[in-house]
Amino acid sequence: MIRNKALGVFGMRWKNRPMADEPAFSQSARISFSRRVPEGDQLPREVCDSCGFINYENPKIVAGAVIHHENRIIICRRAIEPRRGFWTIPAGYLELHETVEAAARREAREEACAEIIIEGLLGLYSIPRISQVQLIYKAQLATPSIAAGPESLEVALVSLEEVPWDALAFPSVHWALRHFEAIRERTSFPPFTNPPGETGDHMPPPQEP
Repeated sequence: MIRNKALGVFGMRWKNRPMADEPAFSQSARISFSRRVPEGDQLPREVCDSCGFINYENPKIVAGAVIHHENRIIICRRAIEPRRGFWTIPAGYLELHETVEAAARREAREEACAEIIIEGLLGLYSIPRISQVQLIYKAQLATPSIAAGPESLEVALVSLEEVPWDALAFPSVHWALRHFEAIRERTSFPPFTNPPGETGDHMPPPQEP
């Protein structure tokens, strides 16, 4: 998309005025940022020393899915750090200009070569320690074909009884699978949130299905 930087709000023309989301500096200027509390704010931010542009840092959005097929679910053994070799569900960061649902479908293709049909939002989880918000969907496998993608060592279709609970990669994977277990026969359900008192700082204790 070509953006006309001379056009201001509502298309009005402002001479030499940058877009509101772009810092004002010449290409020859040296760019440096300092962490300080801007005027009118309450939190420290990265602020340009030359023009005052504020580089806001916001939480990352993660999208994924618990994917089921004939009373089994897809799990993937991670081929990358962190937690290489541990098991997870297909999930990953949202890309720019991507919907959450599209990201969940893309992650299923990338990690498990799976095409999915999204059924509903299963969980909305907050992990403040690493500034993440995770949206995990309940989905069904569209075609009975899966394979390990570049970020997976292997993928498997397993029953909940066969899940390697002590080898799951992250606390939120535990939460999503337990929440799926609670509503797997339902077609309508409200999304779950973090279990009471849980913020994703430690793995849940071992528990039999």
